[in-house]
Amino acid sequence: MLEIDGHHLTLEDVGAAAEGQGAIRLSAQAAKQMKDSRAVVERALKENQAVYGVTTGFGDLARISIPPEDRQLLQENLLKNHAAGVGEVLPDAVVRAMLLLRANALAKGHSGVSIGLVERLLTWLREDCLPIVPSQGSVGASGDLAPLAHLALPLLGLGEMRLRGVRMPAAQAQSAIGLGPLALHAKEGLALTNGTQLMAALGTLALLEAERLLETADVVASLSHQALRSIPDAYAEHVVRARPHPGAIRAAAHLRTLLAGSRLTTSPGQLRMQDAYSIRCIPQVHGAARQVASHVRGVLEIEVNSATDNPLVFAEDGSVISGGNFHGEPLAVALDYLAIGLSEMASISERRVERLVNPVLSGLPAFLTDAGGTSSGMMIAQYTAAALVSHNKVLSHPASVDSIPTSANQEDLVSMGSIAALKLQDVLRQSWQVLGIELAVACQAVDFAGVEDLSPATRRVHRRVRRDLPHYQDTVLSQDLAVGAALCRGGEVLSASEEGNER
Repeated sequence: MLEIDGHHLTLEDVGAAAEGQGAIRLSAQAAKQMKDSRAVVERALKENQAVYGVTTGFGDLARISIPPEDRQLLQENLLKNHAAGVGEVLPDAVVRAMLLLRANALAKGHSGVSIGLVERLLTWLREDCLPIVPSQGSVGASGDLAPLAHLALPLLGLGEMRLRGVRMPAAQAQSAIGLGPLALHAKEGLALTNGTQLMAALGTLALLEAERLLETADVVASLSHQALRSIPDAYAEHVVRARPHPGAIRAAAHLRTLLAGSRLTTSPGQLRMQDAYSIRCIPQVHGAARQVASHVRGVLEIEVNSATDNPLVFAEDGSVISGGNFHGEPLAVALDYLAIGLSEMASISERRVERLVNPVLSGLPAFLTDAGGTSSGMMIAQYTAAALVSHNKVLSHPASVDSIPTSANQEDLVSMGSIAALKLQDVLRQSWQVLGIELAVACQAVDFAGVEDLSPATRRVHRRVRRDLPHYQDTVLSQDLAVGAALCRGGEVLSASEEGNER
């Protein structure tokens, strides 16, 4: 049972919740934090204090005072007015992550909302009753306003939900699990829409996947290394520690483990004095991407336990203060950074594919075919990898350097964090595909170089691949490349490399 309190959520907790794993409840400490902060809001209402978004309008309309009889309507209208999203709807996994992150942020006790509001979000998670949330519409200004409005809209019985995979009107979905509309109290609509939970959810799930991808990239590269009869001396511990970047040290150690016992590796001068960069510099390039991921992990670990509302309520002194914790800039630049790191990993993978299919560089049959001339073999696999890598480079242009002011120029510098998060999904997907191409091509190359001479770890990988992907002999090539990507993304490649001694 996962208990949320606004302070101790891990990225792995978010990943598990996104997959619908495990029960989640509000901790007793969180309930007390929320009760105390709600009391501050109630006192402000009773004393008719001027509080942004509680007794005033929103954004540029903050200059307008809202009379007591209209304050509930203010919150309800906020959800309806801000639910302006368009585009493809977010996958269920992302919506589950958003609900958990939104609940955890409110549980921190700085938003002044009722306990029942968070309990409703957790009930949706428990019952797999998920709001339909369009993916586009956020500029990362006051956080992810439009997506979060769609996430909360079903509280009013509006919008749509997916109940255990079936899409229907929100009122119908909630009725099916014994729930009706929920009356919003003062500030609650604002607290539900201010925040970074779209970009944080997308970023967390991408980061967890990227970490697996980077481990898998070492495994696939070690197959290419052996097919090309390369020199592992460049990965020696004392060599890498002479420039001790942690990512490079870790990548080199992984490569040494993967290559241990290989009879396909060579010594300097045996075939060549040194390898091309796409082989020799694997620790440095893969390692740099690892360090990017490590940095982004640190940013996200802070973000998923942060109060991203505005204004924030502080029960200890009774203050309600407007700030900028909703601004998406910390995430925007981090997610742009991760896209760049993954793009570079895919780029070096494509360069290894080129070396494998090019007979001048590999010493292997041209394009790895048994029947050169009548067959082009795996020639076009490199074209596809090049196309994907080129697209990644376009997508790696930072979204965070752009800004279009909103709300009558009150929000005069916005983060575009959701754009960074959404394009990261494409870079991640295409990087898996490039890695899958390298896997398919490397296994074909190893068939010519000598499977029996592979290291034990990579022989297990080759055997696992060949269960689903036979030696290529003029079948429709895209099918083989799809299988390669699925084996990488599904974890089979990494798992096979990590199995115990061969039986």
